[in-house]
Amino acid sequence: MAIPTADRPAASDGAATDGGRGRPVVAAVLAVGASIGVGELVAAVVSPAASPFLAVGQGAIRLTPEWLKETAIAWFGTYDKVALLVGMSVVIAAITVLAGVLSRRDRRPGLVLVVAMGLLALVATVTAPTFAPLDLVPPAVAVLVGVGVWRLLHGLAVRVPAFPDAGAAGVSRKRFLTTAGLTAVGAVAAGTVGRIVTANAAGPASVTLPPAPAGAAPPPVGADFVADGTPSWLTAPADFYRIDTALSVPRLSTSDWSLRVHGLVDREVTLTFDQLRAMRLIEAPVTLTCVSNEVGGSLISNGQWLGVPVSDVLALAGVRPGAEQIASTSVDGWNCNTPLGPLTDGRNAMLAIGLDGAPLPVEHGFPVRMVVPGLYGYVSATKWITDIEVTTFAAFTSYWEQRGWGKFGPIKTSSRIDVPRDGATVPAGRTVAAGVAWAQHTGIAGVEVSVDDGPWQPAELAAEPTVDSWRMWRLPLTLAPGQHRLRVRATDRSGAVQTGAQALSIPDGATGWHTVAVTAV
Repeated sequence: MAIPTADRPAASDGAATDGGRGRPVVAAVLAVGASIGVGELVAAVVSPAASPFLAVGQGAIRLTPEWLKETAIAWFGTYDKVALLVGMSVVIAAITVLAGVLSRRDRRPGLVLVVAMGLLALVATVTAPTFAPLDLVPPAVAVLVGVGVWRLLHGLAVRVPAFPDAGAAGVSRKRFLTTAGLTAVGAVAAGTVGRIVTANAAGPASVTLPPAPAGAAPPPVGADFVADGTPSWLTAPADFYRIDTALSVPRLSTSDWSLRVHGLVDREVTLTFDQLRAMRLIEAPVTLTCVSNEVGGSLISNGQWLGVPVSDVLALAGVRPGAEQIASTSVDGWNCNTPLGPLTDGRNAMLAIGLDGAPLPVEHGFPVRMVVPGLYGYVSATKWITDIEVTTFAAFTSYWEQRGWGKFGPIKTSSRIDVPRDGATVPAGRTVAAGVAWAQHTGIAGVEVSVDDGPWQPAELAAEPTVDSWRMWRLPLTLAPGQHRLRVRATDRSGAVQTGAQALSIPDGATGWHTVAVTAV
């Protein structure tokens, strides 16, 4: 029997009906989404570095323990930042859904979530190394938008007439869905436009490099064994490894860029991009290696770099007696220490403006970065460099040194087997092992391979155009059917043989012989 209308229980104010229990969750998700999207858009216009979402991510990177960073690099390699952003998104989504569920009868949990996320972004922004007052605008606007959208959508989500009828409920649902749909479209559009504007804020497309200096060598012939499975001697820029702390790469125009040289110098110098580009240029192949590269790892690449010798820039300022190192700083606040010796001993240490005949890619330091042969990147390869302070070892401790890494970072003699891969099945009988070895600024004199702990067999070496780049090797082998273990070691031009002692990358680079297991059939 139908219940008389007058006797129906009234829906309580501010409580969602059973049919609308999911609406507060939708409202919470859209409020947070709108906050993030508008934050991205405002940041693109005001200060790209102050994106609320990325500011929180950068703060997480600064606070993450070193062992966890190393684990992330080991697991995800060059996709470590993508993994962090995906992880952040999952956590935010889970918290947002929970806040929406708790807000079915009371909007305060959702309001607390939006405000707390805004405050977190504000704190991350204020504590960033490059904080400027204008950076407060994006997170402030983001939290205001989030609060406004939450109040609006939550009100529509739970607003049910005291004596609902089918028509009133339908109107309520339609209004909520329409408003939610428009909010979703607006949030996505704001975030997308913000990312597009930031991505196109500056770049190398309009930069013309000076001609390469006379005598610059073309890429050599016979420097690799690509047909046998080694990498090409010159790494394509798109394939160049990337390890840094920037979630969103800094984007500078050449007109905005300048380099300040100060500290223990006779005179402070500030160079514009055009002034730097007009100085004496050198072009040289240099292999870069990340200190996080594990034994047999891929965090190593070789490029043809064009730039100004660091020694020439230091000579402009005049280095005072007692100076021991430089502290170089990126536009995003990252810094490193580099001993003066490798910068002034005649090697091709440079402030690079070009890579493989083109301006630097943005993700690899455009418009200017440091390149120093023979040192791991964490003590030498500052991207987006804007400041050089000449100082002493005692007066400055760098970003990574504060986190337990070594001060000097010389690259260790290493080698790698590229083919056959670990776990591969190869034809019994004749097969070819091939790979790469490196000892930047010392050079590789020999590579040897051992099969099943047998005697070391010398490998054939490719041409070595420069001691500052890696060297390829190959060795024909005869393998009987069954399981086999291959090991490789290198000897550098100083006579030092690569150590077989296994060590982790912390504090100054991994060691050990790269070993692969194969099956011959």
